[in-house]
Amino acid sequence: MHAVWLAVIGTVVFWLGYRYYSKFVAEKIYRLDPNYVTPAHEFQDGVDFVPTKKSVLWGHHFTSVAGAAPIVGPAIAVYWGWLPALLWVLLGTVFAAGVHDFGTLVLSVRNKGQSVGTLANKLVGKKAKLLFLFIILILVLMVNAVFAWVISNLFIKFPASVIPVFIEIPLAIWIGYAVYKKKGSMLLPSIIALAVMYGSAVLTSKIPALQIDLVKYFGGAEASVAFGLNGVSMAFFIWIIILMIYCYFASTLPVWKLLQPRDYINSHQLVVGLVIMYAGLLFLNPEITAPITNPDAADKSWFPLLFITIACGAISGFHGLVSSGTSSKQLNKETDARFVGYLGAVGEGFLALISIIACVTVFSSAGEFKEAYSSFAAANGGGLGNFIAGGAQLATGIGIPADIAATIISVIVVSFAATTLDSSVRLMRYIIAELGTEYKLDTLTKPHVATSIAVVASAALVLLPKGPNGFGSGGYLLWPLFGTSNQLLAGISLLLISIWLKRLGRNYLVSFIPMVFILFMTIWAMIQQVVFEWSGLGSTDMNLLLFIFGSIILVFAIWIVLTALKELTKKDHKIIQD
Repeated sequence: MHAVWLAVIGTVVFWLGYRYYSKFVAEKIYRLDPNYVTPAHEFQDGVDFVPTKKSVLWGHHFTSVAGAAPIVGPAIAVYWGWLPALLWVLLGTVFAAGVHDFGTLVLSVRNKGQSVGTLANKLVGKKAKLLFLFIILILVLMVNAVFAWVISNLFIKFPASVIPVFIEIPLAIWIGYAVYKKKGSMLLPSIIALAVMYGSAVLTSKIPALQIDLVKYFGGAEASVAFGLNGVSMAFFIWIIILMIYCYFASTLPVWKLLQPRDYINSHQLVVGLVIMYAGLLFLNPEITAPITNPDAADKSWFPLLFITIACGAISGFHGLVSSGTSSKQLNKETDARFVGYLGAVGEGFLALISIIACVTVFSSAGEFKEAYSSFAAANGGGLGNFIAGGAQLATGIGIPADIAATIISVIVVSFAATTLDSSVRLMRYIIAELGTEYKLDTLTKPHVATSIAVVASAALVLLPKGPNGFGSGGYLLWPLFGTSNQLLAGISLLLISIWLKRLGRNYLVSFIPMVFILFMTIWAMIQQVVFEWSGLGSTDMNLLLFIFGSIILVFAIWIVLTALKELTKKDHKIIQD
C-alpha cells in the first residue's frame, strides 16, 4: 500500500473535524461571544496579558504544545502496527484533543485567565485544587526534564543543528522589538528569520567547522574529561546547563520580547516542515513496509498502552496547561479560541500523522522494520531517530539532499521542544507562585525565586538519576511516566469542562464521553505500571524513581476524579449564568 493514502485519509478527517465538529462545539456547546472582554484586555500588563492576533497566538500555542511528543509517541506506537496508531491519532484528535484544548482555553478565558489547576477550586473544591496543582507541578517538572534530555541528545547527535537553533533567539528578539515597539508586521520579518535559519542549516550541514560538536571538542565519546565523565556525558551536562540558563531568561521576559515572535517563526517552521515532508511523500510515493498490525509485538500489549504512548499525538493534558496558562492570557477575541485551540490540536494531529508515515516508510522491507522494532524497548530507543531518518528520506522526493534534510528536521524538532521547554518553565513559575500564595510563603511568589526553583529542580531531575543511559538518564527514565500522567491530566481537565458545562445547563457529552475513555485507559495502564512493573512485584526490578512519582500521581488523580465525579452527579446544583 502506498503511504500517500494515509495522508489523504488523515487530511479529510481533520478537515471535516475542524469544519463541522469544531463549529458545532463552538456555536452550540461553548457558545463563543465575539463581544466578551477577554482577560488579555481586562488585565493587560504588557508581560503575560497581551492581546494578540489569532494567527500569531496560534503560532505560540501550537509550537508550545507540539514539542517532540507528537513525533516521538507515534514513532514508538507503530511498534504495534500502523493501523492502531493511525486510528487513534485521527479519532483522538477530532473528538478528544480538539474538545479538550478548545475547552480548557474557553474555560480559562471565562474565568479571568485562571489555570485549570486553580479552576479546580471553583468547580470541585479547595482540596482538589491543591492536589491538582501538585499533579501539574510534577508533570511540568517531568516535561522540563524529558524535553531538556531530548534537546541535549539531538544537539549531540546532530551538531549541525546547533547554530540554526541558537540563531533564532536574537532574530526573535529583533522581531519582537520591531513589531511591538515600532508597530510593524510580524509576517515578513519571521519569514526572513526562517530563511536565515535554514540557510545556516545548509551551511552547517556542508561545513564541518560550523558544527558545534562538543563530543569532538572533548576528544571523542570515550575520552575521559573531568569528574569521571566521558566526552558524551560532559557534552550532555554542558547542554543541560545552557538550556536551563536559556529557560531562566526566556520564561521571565515579557511574552512579546521572545516567546511570541519565536513561536511565530516556529509556526512557519511547522508549515515549511510539513510541506516538505508531505510534498516529498506525494512525489516519492513510498510503499508502507511496516505491518498493518504487528503480531510479533508480544512483550507489551497495545491495549491500553497505545493510548498512553501516543499521548500528544491524540490528546495531552499539557495542552490544557498551555491553553489556560499562557494562551488564555493572550486571546484577543473569544471567537478566536476555535482557531487557536481546536486548530492547534489539528496541527498536532498532522504532525503525528507524518511521524507515522515517516516511520513506516523509512525501511526498505518488512524485515528491516521488524529488526528495528524488535521489542518495545527498541521502539522507545529508536523512535525519534527513525522519524528524522524517515522525514529526511521523504524530503529527498523534492530534491533536498538527505543530510541537509536531516539537519532541517532536527532543527524543527529542537525548536518545538525548546518552545515547550521554556513555556513549561513559565507555567511551573506560575504554579510555584500560586502554591506560595496558598501557603503564605511570600518568597515563592517572586518571579525570579520561583523560576530559579523551577530550573534547578528540572536540571537535577534530568541529571542526577542513574539509569541505562548512564549520566543524565532522568529524561529517558521518566518518559513512560510522562505519558500516563499527561493523559491523567487530560482526563481530569475534560472532567472539569464537563462539570462547567453541566452547571451552565448545556450538553456536556462532548467532553464527558472522551473523558470516560481517557481516564479508564490511563488509570488501567498506570495501575499496571505502578503495581506490576515499577514496584518490583512483577518480572522487572523495582524502579524507585518511577514508583514514587507514579504512586503519588495515581493516588492524587484517583482522589480528584472521585471527588469531581461526585460533584458532577449532584442534582441540587442551580444552573449558573456564564
